[in-house]
Amino acid sequence: MFIGIDLGTSGVKVILTNTDGELIASASTRLELSLPKPLWSEQNPQDWWQATCDCLDSLSKEHNLAPVSAIGFAGQMHGATLLDKGGSALRPAILWNDGRCEAECRELTEAVPSVTDITGNLVMPGFTAPKLLWVKHHEPEIFKRINKVLLPKDYLRYKLSGDFASDMSDAAGTIWLDVGKRDWDDSLLNACGLSRQQMPTLFEGNQVTGTLLPSLCQRWGMRDVKLVAGAGDNAAGAIGCGIINPGQAMLSLGTSGVYFAVTREFRSNAASAVHSFCHALPDRWHLMSVMLSAASCLQWYAANAGYQDVGELTADIENNSGIDDDATPYFLPYLTGERTPHNNPSAKGMFFGISAATTRAHMGRAVMEGVSMALADGIDAVHGCGVQADGISLIGGGVRSSYWCQMLANVSGLAMNLRQSGDVGPALGAARLAHLAMNPEIKPSYICPFPKLVKSFEPDNSHFDVYLKRRQKFRELYFAVEPHF
Repeated sequence: MFIGIDLGTSGVKVILTNTDGELIASASTRLELSLPKPLWSEQNPQDWWQATCDCLDSLSKEHNLAPVSAIGFAGQMHGATLLDKGGSALRPAILWNDGRCEAECRELTEAVPSVTDITGNLVMPGFTAPKLLWVKHHEPEIFKRINKVLLPKDYLRYKLSGDFASDMSDAAGTIWLDVGKRDWDDSLLNACGLSRQQMPTLFEGNQVTGTLLPSLCQRWGMRDVKLVAGAGDNAAGAIGCGIINPGQAMLSLGTSGVYFAVTREFRSNAASAVHSFCHALPDRWHLMSVMLSAASCLQWYAANAGYQDVGELTADIENNSGIDDDATPYFLPYLTGERTPHNNPSAKGMFFGISAATTRAHMGRAVMEGVSMALADGIDAVHGCGVQADGISLIGGGVRSSYWCQMLANVSGLAMNLRQSGDVGPALGAARLAHLAMNPEIKPSYICPFPKLVKSFEPDNSHFDVYLKRRQKFRELYFAVEPHF
């Protein structure tokens, strides 16, 4: 059997799978977020460890864990976890959604002008490197005591085995990794006052990094258990969905929207705020566009327009509006700023073109179309790197509506394939990476298969032509109002 541990922002999930990839059991524990000041977002690493122990304690009471051969990891990316020489956390971890270090982003970009070429990414406050510069400037006594810098999931690895290790996909989100070479970059580390000695050893996601400590084996009734490198949350989620080879891509529609496409080599489009990271398997990379408000826009409008839920909103859109209806306005879906392609945290949402004939169904359609067009902009930004996808797998709670799935195909001009998705998310990818590490002779596609196809949505070319014109005006509206954000 195999264990997958997923350290999310809101909780820890631990799952148990068998050699057929079937879910045997799961346990989860919630985590609290600390927001001590504006733009700050922190968590105590000790809380991660306690939550993980609680989950494993729970599983061990209900199941015999002696057959477990390996543990894989997935987790929230970019968090700065700072340890002293004794392995204790020097301060709360600064998380991915912390925005305090905008000035340090500019400082690092000026110090290493080639940073985008090296990493394939713009330097943003979410990444790890500018967080360390902030600590250096504002908490110099803590900075002087830093012995190791770990990403969140890798702190759990350290507590479980005593090893300082990370995987390529998670390390790519630090802005210290040469993403093409899959190695730490000394110029970027030096610019932050750090060295390789303070970084974890790098592994591919399906490689063994160490062994579970004997005392913990005894606690949970395990034997010789290997720890496997794992992946950052998005790469682990892709592994769980079988998105492992070039030409494969997925669109995840949750609160945010993420388009994830696998490539055979390192590519980038940082000018359009596309993320370029290593994938969790060797000789694979991935490009990723991020939309900060996706399905959440529909939830927001449904709540404010008096609908019971998004399902009622969708039915109203389908029954009381059409693609050629002049009463449908435009909607800019940037309720919480935007990442790809505009990279504008100050962007705002907007309705434009409301008339006396506009109903709440027309406005609901505008919201659905606006989210779809913004997602298509992100897909185009990724494909601008020369990426071609053999169809796009749709996952996430936002794709329950066949009507919206078809609209996404019509707006993008690309086939959308709705696939089954469970509730284990990145934890399943972590368990599969553990499985791969223990069975290197088995093809990854066997252990990481595509989820079952539920339905394929082919684009309607006549609708695509209409949306091409609407997308042009959609883009023009953004640039027209951008100065007023």
